[in-house]
Amino acid sequence: MPRINRIALTFLTATSVAICSQTAAVKPLNDLPNPYRTVRDWAAPPGGVPWAAVTAAEVASDGSVYVIHRCSGNSCAGRTEPPILKFDKSGKLQKSWGEGMFVFPHGATLDKEGNLWVTDSQTQNGKGSQVFKFRSDGKILMTLGKAGIASAAPGLFDEPTDVLVAPNGNIFITEGHSGGTVGNDRISKFSKDGKFIKSWGKKGTGPVELDSPHTIAMDSRGRLFVGDRGNNRIQIFDQDGHYLETWLQFGRPSGIAITRDDTIYVADSESWGPDEPGWKKGIRIGSAKDGSVKYFIEDMESTTIEHSGAEGVGVDAEGNVYGAVVRRQMLEKHVRK
Repeated sequence: MPRINRIALTFLTATSVAICSQTAAVKPLNDLPNPYRTVRDWAAPPGGVPWAAVTAAEVASDGSVYVIHRCSGNSCAGRTEPPILKFDKSGKLQKSWGEGMFVFPHGATLDKEGNLWVTDSQTQNGKGSQVFKFRSDGKILMTLGKAGIASAAPGLFDEPTDVLVAPNGNIFITEGHSGGTVGNDRISKFSKDGKFIKSWGKKGTGPVELDSPHTIAMDSRGRLFVGDRGNNRIQIFDQDGHYLETWLQFGRPSGIAITRDDTIYVADSESWGPDEPGWKKGIRIGSAKDGSVKYFIEDMESTTIEHSGAEGVGVDAEGNVYGAVVRRQMLEKHVRK
């Protein structure tokens, strides 16, 4: 039987335990130190236009920050604004691209060579349900999935939410957001050249079952941390899809970032409502080694019913934290005090 983390108080039974029973077993972690001050005017889109829904912020080794937003409002469908913006570490725009390519840009990651990967989570007018690999100058290097085709077939996607590239080049993609066309709630694995290897997961509440897997990250041991958002938990797998642990102590995870020293940053953008009562929205920071939670950057609307907190999260070499906020349409930079 897989090891169960004592902090998480998770379950492994023949029948699934109700999610509300799980969350009730873990006291909400809201009263933790916040060693950050928040800046909300650090960077801006080109041409003086306002931010659209900001979905991801990824920091490169040279300090460049890639920000993904949804063109205008909450969609890029039919829009001409660039959804991918590259800033230097001072917040000055360096480059932008992706005009006309996306329907609903969602998750993103940087691989060890500095290439940017971005998912397109919706399908409309022959576009969407794909994952793109870009060079740092915006050139397309690889495309996974078929444009405009939502499918459960191996190698295709329905609502791809996030992407991760392992040090050996293997690619992991989470699927499942709002029900989709065919209802994929799974993780798919590809080789570094884009060849489909395997998938695991299905809709449900038990181990290896998922409900809106919204984000994925990897720790120094190569374990996969999947933000199983609809189930208010993080599930941890090895790279072959074998279940290892479940953690509940980081709230309702929309975004996960793990740094080289195994500090884990989890963005909780949806708590306080009926699905996760008592948990405030914000970014919880702790250890991917032992699951401890040490800090909490509380969201400015942490106790509203509406989804308001940061969904995407990125971290730079100085420990500053970037929050990608969808509903309020902004990019936040949390600077170490």
